[in-house]
Amino acid sequence: MTQVFLSRVASTLVLWTAVLWTIFSGYEIGFFALLSAVGMAALWEFYRMLDHKRLPNFKGVGMLCGAVMLGGSFYYYRSLGPSQSYDWEMISLLGFLLTVFTRQIFKGLQEVSPLPTMAFTLFGLLYVIWMFNFLNKIVYLLPRTPDHQVTGQFYVLYLIVVTKFSDMGAYLTGTVIGKHKMVPHISPKKTWEGFFGALAFSLLGSYGMYWRMPNHLHWLNWTHATILGLVLGFAAIVGDLAESILKRSTDTKDSGHFLPGIGGALDLIDSLLFTAPLLFFYLRSIIGVG
Repeated sequence: MTQVFLSRVASTLVLWTAVLWTIFSGYEIGFFALLSAVGMAALWEFYRMLDHKRLPNFKGVGMLCGAVMLGGSFYYYRSLGPSQSYDWEMISLLGFLLTVFTRQIFKGLQEVSPLPTMAFTLFGLLYVIWMFNFLNKIVYLLPRTPDHQVTGQFYVLYLIVVTKFSDMGAYLTGTVIGKHKMVPHISPKKTWEGFFGALAFSLLGSYGMYWRMPNHLHWLNWTHATILGLVLGFAAIVGDLAESILKRSTDTKDSGHFLPGIGGALDLIDSLLFTAPLLFFYLRSIIGVG
């Protein structure tokens, strides 16, 4: 137990050190490297979970497509911004389809039905890489400073804090006072008390971030902080339950061992996969950024 606790503390310190240094330094290559490492590790874990259940997939093709999308997105978002990179994203999604179908054509119709193989491969790319890539979009959605420095990374920090506060609130509240099961067929430990605790903590995290960093988050106000605290908190819960469905479907407890004491990369970002797109569209469609 002590070793697990120490491993968790060490992993948490290393992870937050890397995240905070990348965000406050504004080092774009560093952010891309960190994003890509976590995203590709999560995608690998997703396919390994399928392998554990003997569900067919084109792991190699999926990893190649994921790397191409992350690398190309960074180039286009950095050069043009996400609002002008719509064509690249559509080309990427079309490329996923063409590549997976081409791989199946050369494999033939042997043993396993081709439809599940292609479907599982494509689902991993959409669920992990496409959704996680919204963090990259958020960085470049916000205007640069007069000296050409990015500013969107502070909204990524805001997103991470609010999302993780939701996770923490669900765990603490559910552990201390949780009695009423929420969705026992998916996750027996989730409770309604934990659900409302998650919303309360995510709201607290949203207020705290805006209060402490008003200059870095100047596109927000207290109303936006309230709405986003609740919306992102709810989305974080859905994201956590979504991965629980995957784990239960593949008979796995953790997605992997990317971070000792914490679990896999997919365990780490499962909630962010749902909160990142919502923050991006809220900034762009409701606030009018970009």
